[in-house]
Amino acid sequence: MFKNHPKGLFVAFFANMGERFGFYTMISIFVLFMQAKYGMSAAAAGSMYATFLVGVYIFPLLGGFLADRFLGYGKTISLGLIVMFLGYLMLALPTTMNSGFVLIIAALAVIALGTGLFKGNLQALVGNLYDDPKYGPMRDRAFNIFYMGINIGAMFAPSASMAVCNWIMGRSGLVYDARIPALANDFLGGKLADAAAYLGIAQGQNPGLTLDTLRGFSETYINALGKSYHFGFGVACISLILSMLIFWGFRKHYKTADMTEIQKKKSAAHKADVVELTPQQTKERLVALGLVFFVVIFFWMAFHQSAVTLTYFARDYTVPSVGQATNLWFDLTGLLSVFLSVLGAIFLLRKSSKGLTRALGGAAFVGFGILAYLRYGGYKAVNPFQPQMFQHFNPFFIVVLTPLVVALFGALNRKGKEPSAPRKIGFGMLTTAAAYGILIVGSISLLSPKALGGQVAPASSQVSVYWLISTYFMLTIAELFLSPIGISFVSRVAPPKYKGLMQGGWFAATAVGNSLVGVTAWFWERLPLWAVWAILAGACLLSAGFIFSIMRRLERVANA
Repeated sequence: MFKNHPKGLFVAFFANMGERFGFYTMISIFVLFMQAKYGMSAAAAGSMYATFLVGVYIFPLLGGFLADRFLGYGKTISLGLIVMFLGYLMLALPTTMNSGFVLIIAALAVIALGTGLFKGNLQALVGNLYDDPKYGPMRDRAFNIFYMGINIGAMFAPSASMAVCNWIMGRSGLVYDARIPALANDFLGGKLADAAAYLGIAQGQNPGLTLDTLRGFSETYINALGKSYHFGFGVACISLILSMLIFWGFRKHYKTADMTEIQKKKSAAHKADVVELTPQQTKERLVALGLVFFVVIFFWMAFHQSAVTLTYFARDYTVPSVGQATNLWFDLTGLLSVFLSVLGAIFLLRKSSKGLTRALGGAAFVGFGILAYLRYGGYKAVNPFQPQMFQHFNPFFIVVLTPLVVALFGALNRKGKEPSAPRKIGFGMLTTAAAYGILIVGSISLLSPKALGGQVAPASSQVSVYWLISTYFMLTIAELFLSPIGISFVSRVAPPKYKGLMQGGWFAATAVGNSLVGVTAWFWERLPLWAVWAILAGACLLSAGFIFSIMRRLERVANA
């Protein structure tokens, strides 16, 4: 899987891993933070999150333009890392309940700008490595590997945010309870009809509470929870420092790819490497990219529900605790131990494994198997978890499935049967629709969010965690067929002088999709639950039909 790739790929892999760890730590708790600290409705928090993501994914257009025309890829990426660090630092500064809102807005704008300078240009840099004919046939697989780095960072993010939250809350003698933030805000705002029921829940934190002391408890709880989220945002600062060290310390491995077409023209040594297209060729490529950008808008609208409506579903409609066996899914140490033990067994039993590989596989099988057993034995009969923990399933499945997908595409390529990049994208859209089909079935008998009035559903209306786990599994398969393949398609088809800008165009399409995340959040409190998921499934089916209808045109450009 990793054999024969240029070393620059792995520099980008680890630099991106650190940045994405910080980013996904932040977004795993963002809407929960805004609702808890500022009393926002689901629609308002979702809209704010969507607006932030629009900025995150629209600024790569600016970043691509600056890199293509003025700074080059490496300098623009470095500037982005510094700007992001400042933004996360601003977000981490703790403030009390209902204060610091302007600082939050400013921090989000700075993070979005920094991400725009960093994200698309790092992908353009990876694409440049595979312009070398020696590496060209491995381009799609390279972006699958690069994408795995993104998701290794993202996989640990929810666990990090939960660990920080539990630590800060514990220092105040409190524990996380998904029911309390909304009840506390309603109580403090004079909108809670049944204060006695809220008091009963609050006494689970402090048995000595009375109605007279409930206001003070509510303020203390919200401030402690808000502080824990601020500290969670601070994790991103540390991860950004690691990304900077990696990217700056190993520059020699990607130096040859860090040249724009303008820089090549100015360099006598690289002038012969400049690729010139006719105006007609440029137009065909730009139109093809535009059509693909239009299709993936609807994937991102569906996919980025993870931090909004899927998080609301996890908090309001899914059981808040699980038994021993199911808790393996929510304990990343136990889950990874099981995975690594199974992986070790595969290398141990594989016929092609050599002596050392077989021995290491056997050691992994036994060692991680013992660790998984010990973790399992330490679980309680009932194990609570926080809603953001569902967000580690997508990156975990990415890490597990990427080697399988890379092996599948490699085998098909050797037989001359590997689907084209546009065809893979079409399959990804169909799989996304199937993912939301699972939630349509699981939600038919549930109360609507409007009927709940912003509160958590009663225990009788809460569903198994496996509805969401299976949805994330299907979304991951869709993502592997679509996102890294789409990035690879852009790097192959983009006119050379617009490489950075076209990577920015890919993210601009993502930005439009993210803006529609807010629209879905608006429907959350206005439609039956199953209908919210049906909107997402229907949009993906229609866009899949569209891309298959223009498949020949896209494949002709991709193969030109």
